[in-house]
Amino acid sequence: MASSAALGTTGDAARPMTREEKKVILASSLGTVFEWYDFYLYGSLAGIIGAQFFSSYPPATRDIFALLAFAAGFLVRPFGALVFGRVGDIVGRKYTFLVTILIMGLSTFIVGILPNAAQIGIAAPIILIVLRLAQGLALGGEYGGAATYVAEHAPQGRRGFYTSWIQTTATLGLFLSLVVILAVRSFTGEAAFAEWGWRIPFLVSVLLLGISLWIRLQLSESPAFQRMKDEGKTSKAPLTEAFGQWGNAKIALIALLGLVAGQGVVWYTGQFYALFFLQSILKVDGYTANLLIAWALLLGTGFFVVFGWLSDKIGRKPIILAGCLIAALSFFPVFKQITTLANPALEKAIETVKVTVVADPAQCGSLFNPVGTRVFSAPCDLARDYLAKSSVRYTTEAAPAGQPTVVRINGTEVPFAAGAPAAEFNKAAATALQAAGYPKAGDSQVVKMANPFDIFRPQVAGVIGLLFVLVLFVTMVYGPIAAALVELFPTRIRYTSMSLPYHIGNGWFGGLLPATAFAMVAQTGDIYYGLWYPIVIALMTFVLGLLFVPETKDRDIFDERDTAAR
Repeated sequence: MASSAALGTTGDAARPMTREEKKVILASSLGTVFEWYDFYLYGSLAGIIGAQFFSSYPPATRDIFALLAFAAGFLVRPFGALVFGRVGDIVGRKYTFLVTILIMGLSTFIVGILPNAAQIGIAAPIILIVLRLAQGLALGGEYGGAATYVAEHAPQGRRGFYTSWIQTTATLGLFLSLVVILAVRSFTGEAAFAEWGWRIPFLVSVLLLGISLWIRLQLSESPAFQRMKDEGKTSKAPLTEAFGQWGNAKIALIALLGLVAGQGVVWYTGQFYALFFLQSILKVDGYTANLLIAWALLLGTGFFVVFGWLSDKIGRKPIILAGCLIAALSFFPVFKQITTLANPALEKAIETVKVTVVADPAQCGSLFNPVGTRVFSAPCDLARDYLAKSSVRYTTEAAPAGQPTVVRINGTEVPFAAGAPAAEFNKAAATALQAAGYPKAGDSQVVKMANPFDIFRPQVAGVIGLLFVLVLFVTMVYGPIAAALVELFPTRIRYTSMSLPYHIGNGWFGGLLPATAFAMVAQTGDIYYGLWYPIVIALMTFVLGLLFVPETKDRDIFDERDTAAR
């Protein structure tokens, strides 16, 4: 590939995309779709994986361990950004993201053939966690490489449009994983899927890996990096230069807090927390919840490209910040309307049934449990934890010191004496809640899809429409983000500099959102309270971005003086 053809000028913005540029975008985007597919498989199948690899523990504990292993993949992503970002700025973009996809694909395939705990004991969960860490490290290096590689091939004035195709990959990867899981589940049946069929989606990834490697091996190095390498101007210590010098470190901090943190929480709220909210709070069955999200993603994914293209016209900053602001102002009404449509009986109960936990304040601790590892023993804590997991809105009332905990449900008292079995209280509370108006499990009013194309009934269509609105917020903040980050940093340290704030913002601020938001729900007894987490972060990003983030759409990223002139 002739690198000069890719070194575009402003006049190139009006010309059609060349065949080589299409290949660059396809290779980078397709490979990243497969990486996200691999990564999301584990999240979607965490419950089954917990039963397979942590079977020596009680069900609640095995689920916690499975989720912790999933979270580990998010937590190490910034470290992957540092490791592979440094390699990408020293060795080159192409070979670095060849390595990342190879690590990701092989780790996922090995999960598919890994013997479970019943076969090899404690070695099974240990190997599983090592594979999860490898996946997280690889993903930490993949995104920065793909975004940088495409941006450095894009003509001036079209970087937002070109890189927005990469932004579709996370959603498409999630969508692909959901489709494969649903197809295999339908083919094998639930019993067989839980026993051995869950391995098939992991094994299929080796075919996707082969396709990705084949396409990427045909690519040339990024023209901007190749020119800098030929001139002997590449960085010898990109980590030190990127984060050890305040001029660059300051931009990375501004990028994190003024762009990516808000983008991360809006993205995870619109996709992951929406799925969690449907299943865990509104009690929608997993099959239906996944289909609802899949349809919303299918309808909304094209808007990543629309907003990427628009950012070339009006700028990255106004679209990303507008997305953060609109999402922050809309989350409460949208999620409340989802409740109205998806589980009207629950909504009515929340509004009409008064539930109060009356307990000695000294016996009521914090329920904040974002990683799910705490075990509650005090009756007050056990009662509130049960109510939160049952999607019951409750308040607390102080009782005299030493008085046993009592839960009042529309005047009916359900005592929880110290030393009494939690199961006994749970059964009594469930009976009183249902008598007061809370729906039973599997209530006929809860939204349910009979098949993937059962989308034309008003209830189903309405929920999909609301989820589409959340996905639209995601496309606003995520579509232009790659171009914005690439344009903030000079070529010599671009891979390293953009990768770290991106993966802290998405891996930590975003990745821990579902667990943190539910912990806030459990602590307060309000099923919507967890939304304050993404709202506050999104508003913080809006304010800081407005004050400190420069507009970058007209920067010439091939001119180090222009990129460095911040």
